[in-house]
Amino acid sequence: MRVPPREVLPPLSVDEARHSEALMAVIREQLGQGGGWLSFERFMELALYAPGLGYYSAGSHKLGAGGDFVTAPEVSDLFSRCVARQCAQILALTGGEILELGAGTARMACALLAELAAAGCLPERYAILEVSADLTQRQRDRVAQLPRVLRERIVWLTQLPSAPFTGVMLANEVADALPCRRFVLSGGGMLELGAALDPAGRLTDTAAPPAAVLLNECTRLFAELDAPLPEGYVSEVCLRADAWVASLAEVLQRGALLLFDYGLPRRHYYHPQRDTGTLRCHFRQRVHDDPYINVGLQDITAWVDFTRLAQAGLTAGLDVEGFATQAAFLLASGIEAMTGAATSDRERVRLAGEARRLMLPEEMGEAFKVLALTRGLQVPLAGFALQDLRRLL
Repeated sequence: MRVPPREVLPPLSVDEARHSEALMAVIREQLGQGGGWLSFERFMELALYAPGLGYYSAGSHKLGAGGDFVTAPEVSDLFSRCVARQCAQILALTGGEILELGAGTARMACALLAELAAAGCLPERYAILEVSADLTQRQRDRVAQLPRVLRERIVWLTQLPSAPFTGVMLANEVADALPCRRFVLSGGGMLELGAALDPAGRLTDTAAPPAAVLLNECTRLFAELDAPLPEGYVSEVCLRADAWVASLAEVLQRGALLLFDYGLPRRHYYHPQRDTGTLRCHFRQRVHDDPYINVGLQDITAWVDFTRLAQAGLTAGLDVEGFATQAAFLLASGIEAMTGAATSDRERVRLAGEARRLMLPEEMGEAFKVLALTRGLQVPLAGFALQDLRRLL
């Protein structure tokens, strides 16, 4: 029998409970304005980004061993060094700068700049666009430890550049945190899932007639699939991904947008056997599927429909230059040589363990994918030399 997450997760401190309740008060107010129901997209937006209260807007230890989840740059600098090699190829063609969207603790930024410095291919500047004040401070603290020649290249932005951008845009585990809509197939039709309050005053999933934009999109989406989806099927649609990619494409004059995330091509994402969706929550290194607990204190994500990102890129005038698993991208970018270049047996064992975690199918190697959207590049990208999965998009 499934044990509800609220019964097995670590208890909240007094301050955490107070913070979560403050955000719940905002959500209850929104529920009242919405007739007692909120689309999941709006709930997720509040839970993650409500000013001063949402998970990414308020202070909390999110990343690393003491946080809620671990990203590839936190696993090993091998990841960032491989990304740097791909950036070096692009920058050699375009010049310009690097823009990282959501830089976490800035560990990737620091490792990537060090690798580019060693290769003699530093960008004009390294811009970080970050929505979390807490993470921005952590980034500044880490960057302050860099050599002056590197730290002086890093700047922080509060919005996308207004001037045309040339160079490389990086988004590692950003698209999965875009607020999404959820649906369930019921009675031969479709209902939209959203948040409401149960008799005890707790948030719960509640179905309602779908918004027209969701119904129209799902009708189009289902027509592309190889097989019909079964009764009771639950999943997500991230409508905001289209506008997000379009906003980046509007800025990108020449260069590449590299997207790293866990996800699937559409026909695999909406497979009949994947009937409970991909929504996941992360709280203190534990993964569960209840977004309505620990509100404002846990991450909420859904896997990425990479077909949607690719189509959005094409619509915005970008080229789909590469799509591969993270393992294939890292191998093509020289991770084996980096591991083999260790100067001691102890270091070699450590790096080999980190590389396995980044590349093994049961770890990050297969679930995570890399998508390259480009403008004005006429050469194959080195990171996709070993695998081309674009036919699956």
